[in-house]
Amino acid sequence: MTGNQEPGGQPTLREQLEVAGHQLEKKVRELLHEGNVQHLIIKHEGQTILEIPVGLGIAAAVLAPVLAAVAAVGALLTHCTVEVVRKGE
Repeated sequence: MTGNQEPGGQPTLREQLEVAGHQLEKKVRELLHEGNVQHLIIKHEGQTILEIPVGLGIAAAVLAPVLAAVAAVGALLTHCTVEVVRKGE
């Protein structure tokens, strides 16, 4: 995990998780339910495939198409990296 600071002065923590493609949707769902996640970046071999900004008030109806896209990406990849940007404390 690495520390950083956003332009507004808010400290952030970045974490990279290696995930098998078939487990990607489940992992993203778990991360979306955590309260301190601000941003998810899905990468494959160093290239960004999908970026998901996460807000506290995101409704399930808004997330449904995003999770469908994540499931499609996971079906195509054997493994990927999920970069998690969290609020620092």
